[in-house]
Amino acid sequence: MLLIIRWALNAAVIYFLATYYPGIIVESFYTALLIVVIFGLVNAIIGSIIKLLTLPINILTLGIGTFFINGLMFWLTSTIVKGFEVAGFWPAFWAALIYSVFSFFVSWILKKHK
Repeated sequence: MLLIIRWALNAAVIYFLATYYPGIIVESFYTALLIVVIFGLVNAIIGSIIKLLTLPINILTLGIGTFFINGLMFWLTSTIVKGFEVAGFWPAFWAALIYSVFSFFVSWILKKHK
């Protein structure tokens, strides 16, 4: 049940992010739900491989490279999901950063109320 609540809250974050952040377009809340699932899969599979391959660079940059990888995964998700458009890398970078912060707080609040 908590997983469904987490998905719904993260989809709400994506939907409101698209509403208030220029460069991100999401057609509907259903599309936002699909984005959350696909972004999670893309980040878990492809993102993990890229993070492993770029580990030395990530260590040298103290993890800042991870933000760029998350932005790329967000941008890649926009090419997969129909009804989700991102205007370029920088909107994807900032949207992924904002989404990650809100996703962290959603997970933290749900763990606290568990």
